[in-house]
Amino acid sequence: MPADAARPTPASPAHVPAPAPVPVPMTAAASGVIHDLGYRRYDGRRLGRAQIARALCWHSLRSAFGIGRGVKAKIIPVIAFGIMCLPAIVNAVAVATSASHAPVVHYDTYTSAVRVLVMTVFIAAQAPELVSRDLRSHVLPLYFSRPIRRIDYPLAKLAAFVLACLIMIEVPELLLYLGTVLQAHGLSAIWAQTRGLVPGLLVGLMWAVVLAAIGLALASLSGRRAYATGTIAIFFFLTWTLARLLSHIAARVGGPGRPVPVPGAIGPPHGHNVFTVVPRPVPAGEHLAGLISPFTALDGVREWLGGTTPGIIPDPGGYGPAYGLMVLVFLGVAVGGLIARYRKVGIA
Repeated sequence: MPADAARPTPASPAHVPAPAPVPVPMTAAASGVIHDLGYRRYDGRRLGRAQIARALCWHSLRSAFGIGRGVKAKIIPVIAFGIMCLPAIVNAVAVATSASHAPVVHYDTYTSAVRVLVMTVFIAAQAPELVSRDLRSHVLPLYFSRPIRRIDYPLAKLAAFVLACLIMIEVPELLLYLGTVLQAHGLSAIWAQTRGLVPGLLVGLMWAVVLAAIGLALASLSGRRAYATGTIAIFFFLTWTLARLLSHIAARVGGPGRPVPVPGAIGPPHGHNVFTVVPRPVPAGEHLAGLISPFTALDGVREWLGGTTPGIIPDPGGYGPAYGLMVLVFLGVAVGGLIARYRKVGIA
C-alpha cells in the first residue's frame, strides 16, 4: 500500500457543515448610536423672500466696491471714485481763490468727458463681479432653492448696481455743492446753488439707472469675467466713438454759417456793406447721430428737459422726444434682457 494512501486527506468544503446563525435580539437590530458632533439646530425666525432679496442686494453692493475681499478688488473702484471727485476739488479751489467766486464746473453736466470715461471703466470692471462669478460657479440653483423667485435675483443685482453707480455720480456732485456754498455770500447765493444741484442729481439718477442696467445685461451674457468686461467696454466705447464721429461728419456736411449783409449798415472807409455771419441750422444728421450711444442719448434728454449748459451734443431741439424714447428703449431692452437671461438660467 503506498504511503500517500495512509495519509488522511482533508474533508471537502462541500462536506464542512455551515456555522449555525447567531440569533440577534430585535432591540439591538433596531437601535443605533447617535454621536453628538456639536451641531446646533436653528431656532430663530426664518426670513422670507423680501429679506433674502435685501441681503442679496446688500452683498452685491459691497462686492461692487470690493468690500469684504482682497486689496486687488478695491483698486479700480477706489481709483475711479477718486478721479470722479477731482473736478469737485478743482472747482472748490477755483471758487476759493477767484475774486468772483464763480464755479467752473456745472451740476447738470459735471465734466462730461471724465464722467463718460470713468463710468465706462467702472461698469466694465465691476458689473461682472456681480453676475459673472455666480454664472461661472454654477451657484444659481442654490439661490433658487430658497423661497426666492427667478425675477428677484436680477432685480436685486440691478438695485445694488444702481446704488453703486449713484455713489460714483452723486457723491462728487454733493462735494461740488459743498465746495461752492462754503464760499457763497448770503442765503440767496446758497439757494441758487441748491436749485442748480437738484437737476444735477436727477440727471445723475438717470445716468445711474440706464448705465447700470446696460452693464449688468451685457455682463450676464458670459460667465467669464474677461469676456464680460470686454463686451461692456467695447459696446460703450464703440457707440460713443461712432456717435461722435457721425456727429462731426454731419456738421462738416452742413458747412459753416453764411454771411448776410446788415441792412442800412455801411462800413468805412469805402462805403462797403457790413456783413454778419448767420449761424447755420443744425442738420438732422447731427441731431440723430446722438441716438446711437447711451451717453449721448442721456445728454440729449438732459438738454431736451431744460439743460442750459452745453454738453456732449448740440441741443436736440425738436428731436428731444426721439432722445427720450431712445433712452427708454435702452433701459427696457437692458432690463428685459437681464430678466430673460436669468429666467432661462433658472430653468436650466
